[in-house]
Amino acid sequence: MLPIRQVKPKNARTKRFLDNKAPQNTENPRTTLFLKYSSTSEVVQLVLTDLHALKRPLAVKFSKKNPVHPFEDATSLEFFSEKNDASFMVYASHAKKRPHCLTLVRLFDSKILDMLELLVDPETVRTLSQFKNEKARVGLKPLLSFSGSAFDSPTANAYTLAKSMFLDMFKGPDVEKLDVEGLQYIMNFSVEEDENGGVKPMIRMRCYLIRTKKTNSNLPKVELEEMGPRLDFRVGRVKEADPDMLKEAMRKPKSTEAKTKKNIETDIIGDKIGRIHVGKQDLAQLQTRKMKGLKRSRDVADDEEAFAGADDMDIDTPIDGDKRMRMEVS
Repeated sequence: MLPIRQVKPKNARTKRFLDNKAPQNTENPRTTLFLKYSSTSEVVQLVLTDLHALKRPLAVKFSKKNPVHPFEDATSLEFFSEKNDASFMVYASHAKKRPHCLTLVRLFDSKILDMLELLVDPETVRTLSQFKNEKARVGLKPLLSFSGSAFDSPTANAYTLAKSMFLDMFKGPDVEKLDVEGLQYIMNFSVEEDENGGVKPMIRMRCYLIRTKKTNSNLPKVELEEMGPRLDFRVGRVKEADPDMLKEAMRKPKSTEAKTKKNIETDIIGDKIGRIHVGKQDLAQLQTRKMKGLKRSRDVADDEEAFAGADDMDIDTPIDGDKRMRMEVS
């Protein structure tokens, strides 16, 4: 196996370009590339335009047609990804077998990771322009909500993949602090329960403006107003990620992981608890507090010594009078 050829930068501009493309501890936010097939319907073009408007400014839209079949040969998509530094794609196409089709493509290291095909229902499509109200400002992060047990299935399926892709598509840049005024709209994805067992339920996408109104209390009244687009999808073909490639894509650098501190843990409430290890103590050498009440007086000490001496004397030993008198007096 030949070693991978490494390109050495010839100037500072090339070096900055290569450093930007190299793996980083904190990756850049995903840029979405919007493309269309040589034959597309008017419905799917309107949907592509609305999704591009929601994704701005992290979006690039191609106006030229591209005859690419993603599930057969995605070499051209990988080339577009590398040239535009885009790790997510939305590819629009229309055919008799798969009408009004959107293909969501996720890439890793400019290689196809996984793909999901969504078929738009033309009867229920409502665009942004059909809702005559204000729209969310460009560049704001939306709130994302998912309703339906299919999105939270323990086994991987098309709906769990759709949830993961929608999260990556509309996630935006990472922020440490968030202003409440920036929460202007919410995107809801819902799926009904699969009761028939044959036909897969549709994914319904709804976008709402968040309105806050004053009340008598400190908490405002929150209302939702639909702003569009209104889309319904049917799930089509799915290309799952390769396990080895997915493992490499999910790997985190060691520098970003928090170092664990020994003997320090956090309980359920959130309080930090520390454990201190102390060596074995010798209680015989323990210094206690000295008190006058615990000291013995001198008279008590002499009496105890005298009684101790009398006990040690032999009973048969004669005692003269002077010693007898001294003992009686004492």
